[in-house]
Amino acid sequence: MTTRRSVLQGAAAAPMLAVPTLAAAQARRAYVLVHGAWHGGWCWARVADRLVAAGHRVFTPTQTGLGERKHLMRKDISLDDFVTDMTNVIEAEEFSDIYLVGHSFGGRSVCGVADRMPERIKRLVFLDSGLPQPGKSVFEGFSPEVRDARIKAAQEFSGGLSVPAPKAASFGVTEPADATWLERRMTPHPLSTYTTPMNLKNPIGNGLPVTYIRCTEPKYAVVDPSGAYAQSRKDWQYVELKTGHDAMVIMPGPLTDILLAVA
Repeated sequence: MTTRRSVLQGAAAAPMLAVPTLAAAQARRAYVLVHGAWHGGWCWARVADRLVAAGHRVFTPTQTGLGERKHLMRKDISLDDFVTDMTNVIEAEEFSDIYLVGHSFGGRSVCGVADRMPERIKRLVFLDSGLPQPGKSVFEGFSPEVRDARIKAAQEFSGGLSVPAPKAASFGVTEPADATWLERRMTPHPLSTYTTPMNLKNPIGNGLPVTYIRCTEPKYAVVDPSGAYAQSRKDWQYVELKTGHDAMVIMPGPLTDILLAVA
């Protein structure tokens, strides 16, 4: 690969990253796909099916208090708990050389995993992810308007326990069937994960190979600072995908092509 940056538009676009065929595929990979706020492991179904069809192992764990684990919602769920969710899966499955993918809020979780167990990871992939500010909470990286709106929504919805899920359109999902599917399955997100600090002992990425995929049409403004930071990192691979924030729902084929093609 001779460039750090490529732009994909729809299924018909020709990606600048070379996508291996099944016959040419290298050793079987292990992908761990981590969801973002209000989502669960279920959101990766379309991508996971494609990766499995290409001969790879795929795990899509759900973080505490969300998805099928919504019964575990409590007022003190922290970012460290989310990180532990993922490290426990990796340890239990005895994974090594994994491709660890974090979408949106899940980017913070995979940063924590890379901080704790870099020896298990082959490559980090951030999908339109927010990136942590070590020692600071998620809210400290948000604008006051976004922070105050989410606190207000949580107070009105659950007395401050959790933030209700937004409409699918906020993630760029506008196709009616997809929007209905997404809104039916999203669950409230624990407010405490926005207010607890991200504790890292090492720099973001911990020296591992990194790919950052920025979804650009429409852009999800909350992750703009993280996207700009990723683009500035000359040692990271930066890719743009012309789709909305929930690329795994809107454009699973081209997204899977990127995940198969990362070095």
